[in-house]
Amino acid sequence: MLAKDVIEEARKNVPRYMDEGLLKKDNSRDPLILSTFKRNSEESLKVADNLFKNNLSSLWTIVCSYYSMYYIANAVLYNLGYKVAGKISHKVTSDALIVFVKNKLKEQLLEEYQEAKEEAEGLAGIKSEELLENFNRELGKRERFQYQTTEIIKRGKAETSLNRAKLFTLEMKKLLID
Repeated sequence: MLAKDVIEEARKNVPRYMDEGLLKKDNSRDPLILSTFKRNSEESLKVADNLFKNNLSSLWTIVCSYYSMYYIANAVLYNLGYKVAGKISHKVTSDALIVFVKNKLKEQLLEEYQEAKEEAEGLAGIKSEELLENFNRELGKRERFQYQTTEIIKRGKAETSLNRAKLFTLEMKKLLID
């Protein structure tokens, strides 16, 4: 279940995002924008699936799985009359989902979106200081783990992310049917 503090934070953040123009009311519902979000979601999911099936990259399976969720989430928000804009768009999307879509979705799907976002950000968007800190941690771990074990763990996380993305995308698409 989503933590109460996460829900409360989202409820506080969304009005501020609106004031700052990071989340805008947009009732235009341009079919091109909506179809672009959906197409990007589908493409990201296909790429993630291909990467996983061909054992090409656990890292990019996770990242692409997350992006499939991110794009379909933005499609749903756009369909509800909201457009995410500018910086911190991933956080804005996450909070807007909690505020505007939570009651339409199973709680578990929102949790999985949150976890996927954190994993993808952790793998693809780490700040340089954190990167160096993580390098030092991994240097110490190197002696404890064999490379094969590390790849098995990564592959497991990749499979989890891919499965979450498939379920999330499926459920979110149901919200797009008018």
